[in-house]
Amino acid sequence: MTGVVFDIQRFSTHDGPGIRTTVFLKGCSLRCAWCHNPESQEHAPALSFAPELCLACGGCERACPSGAHALVEDGHRLDRSLCRRCFLCADACPTPALERVGALRTVEEVMAEVQADRVFYDCTGGGLTVSGGEPMAQADFAQELLAAGRKAGIHTCMETSGAGAPADYERVAPVCDLFLWDVKDTDEARHTAYTGAPLEPLLANLRRVDGLEGAIILRCLLVGGVNTCMEHAAGIARIYAQLRHCEGVELLEYHPLGEGKRARFGLPQAQAGLRPPTEEEAAEVAETLRRDGIPVSIVSR
Repeated sequence: MTGVVFDIQRFSTHDGPGIRTTVFLKGCSLRCAWCHNPESQEHAPALSFAPELCLACGGCERACPSGAHALVEDGHRLDRSLCRRCFLCADACPTPALERVGALRTVEEVMAEVQADRVFYDCTGGGLTVSGGEPMAQADFAQELLAAGRKAGIHTCMETSGAGAPADYERVAPVCDLFLWDVKDTDEARHTAYTGAPLEPLLANLRRVDGLEGAIILRCLLVGGVNTCMEHAAGIARIYAQLRHCEGVELLEYHPLGEGKRARFGLPQAQAGLRPPTEEEAAEVAETLRRDGIPVSIVSR
């Protein structure tokens, strides 16, 4: 069993309880305007190019069989239309200017890295978190990885938006100790406009997992000027009230981290006008939820 993994982050403290190892899988059907991991959207490995780190050594130009790289008077030019993604340029690059992002990994290989920090999980109540992208874009691999963690006696967690097949959630639920459920927005029109996908099928999967007694934390995004409103707070409260196994709400503040990444992967720039919520905006949404008796915290990324 193999999957396309683009990062393994050790000593993570924002992806579930305790100190965790977060495994990021490639692939996602959503196209969120605020995506902070745009390199994860495509399933296949991708080429990262950071021209400011280039030493102009010419190694990539010599290694590339398709002529995608050229050292010109104004710097290093990469023609992505010629790139075959053989990644020979990344192999030849002596700096992180060119990097392959995403590689096939087996469950055993990933678990060897996860197990290396077992002592920290045991001391802090941490464990393994599978994230993305959308892990359910590689549902078979995600299930096997979570099952391996469960078998090893490690707390398992998955961050998901609900963008997956209902049957896949039904078979993942028994091996996942906690679902971090990303609710991008609670308004159907806004959700479709900003993510490219309808909201209701994602919420149907949320209710399905709750019916299977899966422990859930709602992670609700706050984007300044988009959904920092009482309407969104009311929507979060309605979703929370429908669930029997939700442990609370985390309000995630939008961070423009993905904007710099987009340039490195040759992707279009993010939608204009997005901004982090102000401290007052985030606090008002949080206080509104607390008045309804909902456990809530604000998470800054």
